[in-house]
Amino acid sequence: MKKNSLFFTTLLSIAVYIVSVLLLLYIFQIQFLDYFYEKNKIDNIVNISNNIRKLPKDELQEYLENSSYEYNVCSMYVSDNVYNYNSHLFGCVFNLGHIDLESYVSKLKNENLDYIKLIGKDGIKSIIYYIDLGNNDYVLLNTNLESLDIPTKLLKEQIVYIVLLFVSIGIIFSIILSRTITKPILTLTKSARELEKGNYDVKFDGGNVSELCELADLLTVSASEMKNTDELRKDLIANVSHDLKTPLTMIKAYAEKVRDFTYKDPKKREKDLNIIIQESERLNGLVNDLLDLSRLESNNTELEISEYNLSDQIKDVLKRYDLLQEEGKVNFEVNLPNDSVLIKADKKRMDQVFYNLINNAIEHAGDDKKVIISVKTRQHHHTISIKNNGEGINKEEMALVWNRYYTKKKNHKRNIVGTGLGLSIVKTILEKHNFEYGIDSKHNSFTTFYFRIKK
Repeated sequence: MKKNSLFFTTLLSIAVYIVSVLLLLYIFQIQFLDYFYEKNKIDNIVNISNNIRKLPKDELQEYLENSSYEYNVCSMYVSDNVYNYNSHLFGCVFNLGHIDLESYVSKLKNENLDYIKLIGKDGIKSIIYYIDLGNNDYVLLNTNLESLDIPTKLLKEQIVYIVLLFVSIGIIFSIILSRTITKPILTLTKSARELEKGNYDVKFDGGNVSELCELADLLTVSASEMKNTDELRKDLIANVSHDLKTPLTMIKAYAEKVRDFTYKDPKKREKDLNIIIQESERLNGLVNDLLDLSRLESNNTELEISEYNLSDQIKDVLKRYDLLQEEGKVNFEVNLPNDSVLIKADKKRMDQVFYNLINNAIEHAGDDKKVIISVKTRQHHHTISIKNNGEGINKEEMALVWNRYYTKKKNHKRNIVGTGLGLSIVKTILEKHNFEYGIDSKHNSFTTFYFRIKK
């Protein structure tokens, strides 16, 4: 059994608790027995004293009779130098001729004491309690403090059996309780080790403990998320490898072609070199997107917020696609308000948002190659949407398209523009701005990506 295991810790804690309880029982029942016994005797006399002070003289004698029998106390009432005894208690000091009561009374008066302790020749302890009634009247109460040696001895003998019984029961109870508590935790630990080995289909069971059941549910969800993340990681590596390999292969092929064949023909050489440059730019764009995404997701990039005209920004971004429009690869429809649309955002990052959303719309546009960009101003916000008339997105896939390199089919498709990381970059930037965003789509009809900027 490991010393730092939960089972051992629980067992030890319960054992320490039982020993502590028994130790306290021993201290208070054995060691302080004399103290509590004496305190109880004194408390009884104090109660009698308080009642005596309230009673009229004609009722005092009767009360002393009754209380003496009830509390096993003997009394002496002195009034007008007349001594009245009630000394039924065996060993009452008032019956002992060798006791100088006068001196004790004088001592109690002069030293302003409530009581004094006496030890007789036979070793019996007793208490004399003094109650001043005024006009030289007073009451003396006496009670014996009997020896508790025999009861203490009996209790000490009994405490040994009690300790053995409690320790035995405690150990059995501790073992049962420890196993009850640790069993579901050990089960969770075993399942966690399976998860560590890469078994993402493992199920977690928290037993009948509500907190452990909640933990088990969280771990099950985490395992499912890890499985999805692992699949996305594999897809990401495959797609990035593909996107890196393709331009590198073309760069190498066209470089060899220039070296071996077209280096003497200016037109063919220029055409091949342009392809090399284009593929180099595509390769550079992929690397930059990966770096951007890494920086954004690691929170190492601070936004540089400024106020600017949104309409001018959209027009500037669209100028990058002039060549594609001339080649008939895209047909833009732009709907902007007549007035300036002033927003506060990081202009450089928002350029990336528009660029990537437009690239995505072009990649999945329908046969009409149409991409519609709209800005609508409402009372409290501006809504920006980028729409195409393509194949659309199913509802179950809408939340997944923001993941890196997510495609509806596993086979990778080479992009006309962009790198395949665009929507993941868009999502990260919009979340950093706290802008609301979403997708509206209909299968085989249209897809609209939108986001809202508060005024």
